[in-house]
Amino acid sequence: MPESIAPMLESINDPSQLRQLKLHQLKQLAVELRAFMIDSVCQTGGHLSSGLGTVELTIALHHVYNTPEDRLVWDVGHQTYPHKILTGRRERMPSLRQFGGLSGFPKREESPYDTFGVGHSSTSISAALGMALAARQAGNERKVVAVIGDGAMTAGMAFEALNHAGDLDANLVVVLNDNDMSISPNVGGMSNYLARMLSGRLYSSMREGSKKVLSTMPSVWELARRTEEHVKGMVVPGTLFEELGFNYIGPIDGHDLDTLVKTLRNLRTLSGPQFLHIVTRKGKGFSPAEQNPCGYHGVGRFDPQTGIQQAAKPGGPSYTEVFSDWLCDMAEADPRLIGITPAMREGSGLVAFAERFPQRYFDVGIAEQHALTLAAGLACEGLKPVVAIYSTFLQRAYDQLIHDVALQQLPVLLAIDRAGIVGPDGPTHAGTFDLSFLRCVPNMLIMAAADEAECRRMLSTGFAHHGPAAVRYPRGRGPGVLPDQALDTLPIGKAELRRQGEGIAILSFGALLESALAAAETINATVVNMRFVKPLDQALLQELASSHQLLVTLEDNAVMGGAGSAVNEYVQQQGLSVPLLNLGLPDQFVEQGERGELLALCGLDKDGILRAIYSHPAAKACQNAANPLNS
Repeated sequence: MPESIAPMLESINDPSQLRQLKLHQLKQLAVELRAFMIDSVCQTGGHLSSGLGTVELTIALHHVYNTPEDRLVWDVGHQTYPHKILTGRRERMPSLRQFGGLSGFPKREESPYDTFGVGHSSTSISAALGMALAARQAGNERKVVAVIGDGAMTAGMAFEALNHAGDLDANLVVVLNDNDMSISPNVGGMSNYLARMLSGRLYSSMREGSKKVLSTMPSVWELARRTEEHVKGMVVPGTLFEELGFNYIGPIDGHDLDTLVKTLRNLRTLSGPQFLHIVTRKGKGFSPAEQNPCGYHGVGRFDPQTGIQQAAKPGGPSYTEVFSDWLCDMAEADPRLIGITPAMREGSGLVAFAERFPQRYFDVGIAEQHALTLAAGLACEGLKPVVAIYSTFLQRAYDQLIHDVALQQLPVLLAIDRAGIVGPDGPTHAGTFDLSFLRCVPNMLIMAAADEAECRRMLSTGFAHHGPAAVRYPRGRGPGVLPDQALDTLPIGKAELRRQGEGIAILSFGALLESALAAAETINATVVNMRFVKPLDQALLQELASSHQLLVTLEDNAVMGGAGSAVNEYVQQQGLSVPLLNLGLPDQFVEQGERGELLALCGLDKDGILRAIYSHPAAKACQNAANPLNS
């Protein structure tokens, strides 16, 4: 959509200009903003449905609050594209989620309007509370608003923050963007009227004044409190939030700019914890996304007229699809199997399993800690839980993994998707630490798949193991080694010699095996598909150390504490004298971009591997390591 047909949006380069607009102009701005967002995302791909649902809310917040002086903290980040467009980043939207371009999530170094970096959910209330307390200590009158939604209220962390905020009587507004339900009849004229009334100064002063007076008469105060809860409970579902110490307002129509602006204006004048419940529709204004909000949550490029997404490049199944097929096949073979996901049914490949085995499927919401301990409880009773989880989200359940699963040596299988570099989602979603934080946990069996067929066999191996096991695999497709339908296992702790060479041995852990083989062809190196990070194939390591002049470890994980470190430790413990070169992800957060270009940036493609080997002193002693890169 050319900007010339969006004149009002084109005139907004920061929210101070937006605050000069009249209400009828804000409504026109919402139309233009929604159209611009659809046209922009259709060219770059990204998160669409959530942002379309927050257009009016974003406009109202920036219109009423003096951002960035007033702090606006977003949750999850999927819903912030309208926020980015209105805060001076409209012209950079074509670079969204690309290397060197705009992040798909709020990012503090990107803009002063991004007050808190976010990728994982349910952090907004805690962060906003911290900002509110900091303002109180400084004697600053700035306002702080947390916007939470997109399922983030299912996480315990959100309620921990609510409980603390209410106890501290903090000056904080929490906006619950409820986009998981249709607008029910009570969200209409009467409800909007009640929201304006309950957020107004008159009601607030009467409410606080009556508490002070009646609190001196305990029996009367208790009756009044119960009466207030009863009356409000009949018209608004806010009793829980009132009990936590918040003044609850809503639910109101989150697409009604009149009500949004008036209610937020009222709330801005109030002190103490305020809770505004709005109801929005994911995908609002774009019919395909409204009808299939999940399908348009994260999209590739698509036709803005029809909504049809570009067809995926032909190829074999993705690793996620391999897991999906294996899960259903193993469930058919073993009735003890239970599938668990923390709110990632589609992303982790459990749709088919949920349809075929609904009684054995549990989506626990955005509650990774609960997912692990639930699995532990199931395992205690003889069942075989499989937890499908992104690597980056597994970090949130580390304590439960250690104390509830590994310490008790329970047979819980972790199917770790999105391991390693994930591409456009950037560092908040990269699975770059799982080998490091898993490897130090006792009783763990840890495997890294080099191809699709191996991934299936590893899943079977982990499922059959009498203790905790983890199989990690990357996002997207592998090299195209199609798995068969068998449920065969691998011998635990046994690596696979893939190429016999001389002088240099490359020990590949997981998805970089193809690059290792390509590099080895140039220098006639030995290549081993290690398969197991824990336990290592110690016999093979002994043999390689005695027959080669340099061992090179290769992994799509942080070098520090990863699989290469495991090899280093073993070599040192055994007193072996062979030199080592550890290749993996650097000690920094890797930014967004396509997976291939990021691996190259980190030196983990064929050329990067060769450059690292050639620069190592031990490689110069190997006569077979001629350097074609310098020729």
